[in-house]
Amino acid sequence: MATAASATALRRLYLSAYNWVVFFGWAQVMCYAASALLESGHEAVYAAVERPLQFAQTAAFMEILHSILGFVRSPISTTLPQITGRLYITWGILWSFHEAQSHILLTSLIISWSITEVIRYFFFGMKETFGVAPYWLLWLRYSTFLVFYPTGIVSEVGLILVAMPFMKTSRKYFMMPNKWNFSFNYHYELTLVTALIIPGFPYLFRYMVAKRKKVLSAAKTA
Repeated sequence: MATAASATALRRLYLSAYNWVVFFGWAQVMCYAASALLESGHEAVYAAVERPLQFAQTAAFMEILHSILGFVRSPISTTLPQITGRLYITWGILWSFHEAQSHILLTSLIISWSITEVIRYFFFGMKETFGVAPYWLLWLRYSTFLVFYPTGIVSEVGLILVAMPFMKTSRKYFMMPNKWNFSFNYHYELTLVTALIIPGFPYLFRYMVAKRKKVLSAAKTA
């Protein structure tokens, strides 16, 4: 019994630390983006947020492990595509192709991601640290995605399309010739990813809408 209680306490301590660290990472992204946008325009946003964005988004890989290990109740079927998709955009598009970094869609992407994630990690940080979060924060956590999830997806797909012509001309990540005679065409692979993102959006959006209804209804009757 004591061992189980200790394990639970350690899990909560770890999740509390994780959520607060990533919260501050996304808060940096949001503040730096707003400052760059107001002072220098959308072309300066990526340079201002690159490092904290890469840190905060890459740290989210741990959430796949959290789901697999049962640290959280989020199903792997929704966690895996969301995290891997964002990692793909962060490293496979934004970091890899400078042409996408100065596009206006980069700004809408950063705004959508950062507002959503600041609220989400603040909510879970409060829950893990204090065992409770105020209703207004709960409502924001399960409502802002109604706006920012669609704008984020549109921005992601748009940035992929922006990068595609430069993939062909630069031949970046085209792995031929090589000693294994293994062919990899990044342009075709990215086309496949885009084709998966679009039909995946309704599934994830319906899941989040259903979860919102369930969570908010439970909070009102509590």
